Amino acid sequence: MKIRNPRTGEADYEIAPLSRNAVVDETRRLRDGQVAWATKTPDERGAVLLQWADAIEADLGAIIPALTDDTGRGGISKIEAAGVPGQIRRWAEMAPQLIVEGQLTDQPTSVPTITTSTRLVPYQLVGVISPWNFPMTLALIDAIPALMAGSAVLVKPSEVTPRFIKPLMETVGEIPELAGVLSIIEGDGATGAAMVDQVDYICFTGSVATGRKVGEGAAQAFIPASLELGGKDPMIVLASADPETAAATALRASIVNTGQACQSIERVYVARDIAEPFLASLTTQAEAVELNYPDINHGHIGPFIFEKQAEIAQNQIDDAVSKGAILLTGGTVENLGGGLYLRPTILTDVPPESDIIREENFGPVIPVMIYDQIEEAIAQANDSIFGLSAAVVGGSVTEAEQIGTRLKAGAVSINDGSLTSMVWEAEKSSFGYSGLGASRMGTSGLMRFFRKQALIRQSGDAARIEAFAEENF
Repeated sequence: MKIRNPRTGEADYEIAPLSRNAVVDETRRLRDGQVAWATKTPDERGAVLLQWADAIEADLGAIIPALTDDTGRGGISKIEAAGVPGQIRRWAEMAPQLIVEGQLTDQPTSVPTITTSTRLVPYQLVGVISPWNFPMTLALIDAIPALMAGSAVLVKPSEVTPRFIKPLMETVGEIPELAGVLSIIEGDGATGAAMVDQVDYICFTGSVATGRKVGEGAAQAFIPASLELGGKDPMIVLASADPETAAATALRASIVNTGQACQSIERVYVARDIAEPFLASLTTQAEAVELNYPDINHGHIGPFIFEKQAEIAQNQIDDAVSKGAILLTGGTVENLGGGLYLRPTILTDVPPESDIIREENFGPVIPVMIYDQIEEAIAQANDSIFGLSAAVVGGSVTEAEQIGTRLKAGAVSINDGSLTSMVWEAEKSSFGYSGLGASRMGTSGLMRFFRKQALIRQSGDAARIEAFAEENF
């Protein structure tokens, strides 16, 4: 299978997607390895993962270039790859205590002679299907805590960005105990579909359409699923906000990684009182943003990773303009050296029925709507099938938070935007079509990979059948 380079447009890499039979063989191997892995203490599993963190750091010289070729971006690839060892160390440190706290012993019940204890039993094999926008981070965000829980893990990253798999798996191969329970494989959609009925728990990050298929497959296989899907994240800018600061926040939260992030701000609702200076500042700041072409080490945003996403973004812009939206800057996907780039694009007066208001854009595009009453802004922000995250910017945290609590989203950034990309500690749910299942943030990120087994102890005499004779009632 030929793989396109997002900076050159050339197919300069290829993979061999695993067949269904190969997937079955790999899941059997991982299940065999999990038996011994689960008998280790959490601290022992953590020690193995700490070796892996060290191995990744030692091999960043190979991983970062592969990830850069996958995504067409420079600095963010360095941040992404270098951040993984920190994720591993965090879970290796935290998980043992969380597991102890989750296993309650000798708990009293309403029956004086009966006590209970709770055992945490890991799912034997966890499957992870991850997307192309942050290939390494999102391949491992579920895998690392699952390993700490005692599960074996099979990961299938997107076929759009597979180059990092080989150098990363070389680090896994350096640690035999880990290689027995972790496999990151090359594959396409058929490979991912073959995984679903071979694992005991499936984690998927990606589009609603594919997530629905994964969810349906999980239901057929009678296994739990964690689905993190799309978003159409709104930002409300209150009349009390500083226009320039709010514009800077909206711009950064919308266009980092070329807007290719599920938590990107994709709709902005600004109070009419400050709309003119806000739009003026937003446009000026957007026009100062530089593409990192031709020099990947210079500029702010790179190419679209996936060429089909560039087409979607352009079609949505054209649709909005055809329906009366005003284009303030940007608006045209450019082919530069074979890569597809879009300068920050600002639209206003966008009709609410436009695709760019209703559907995920996943590009550096900012539709701005002006409101007169805050109730109008809240209603429009909530008028979406999605509910991943949102943001409110105001003159004070208190004022912004009062509005934030009324938004239908799993996480709301207060006086900032897209903060879920910076913190993991806050457990959140995905509202609407943005997802399903337990949160991968906070302690739930670990604890969802356990089933709970209750041990119910009778210290007195067990009841006999005579106690249930009809004469006794």
